[in-house]
Amino acid sequence: MADTKQADDSTPDARGERRAARLAKQIKAFAKSHGGSVEGQLAYIGQKGTRIVLVAEDGTWGDLVAPTHAVAQQAAERAGITLHESFDGDFAAKVRTGPYEWSRMAGLQLGGPSNG
Repeated sequence: MADTKQADDSTPDARGERRAARLAKQIKAFAKSHGGSVEGQLAYIGQKGTRIVLVAEDGTWGDLVAPTHAVAQQAAERAGITLHESFDGDFAAKVRTGPYEWSRMAGLQLGGPSNG
């Protein structure tokens, strides 16, 4: 009978560790190009994995997607960033948006660029 061991999301395998290393490298590059420090928040996005939301010292924000929560957690630890439990309060207030983001948020209501 075949072994039906279920995949454990709590510990990344070798492939997951390589992915975490690449994500950590991207996080560090983002931090370096935007003032040196970055804070983040991990958000589960279903089967796609976990979104790593990043906010830099200068208010610039971005995100990366990890295949699992464990890989996202490991990438954040390797990059040495502070993680927040939720994206609200003082953390959310650090985000700086520009005209592009405002036009995308308003979308068709204000004649912003369409998604299609």
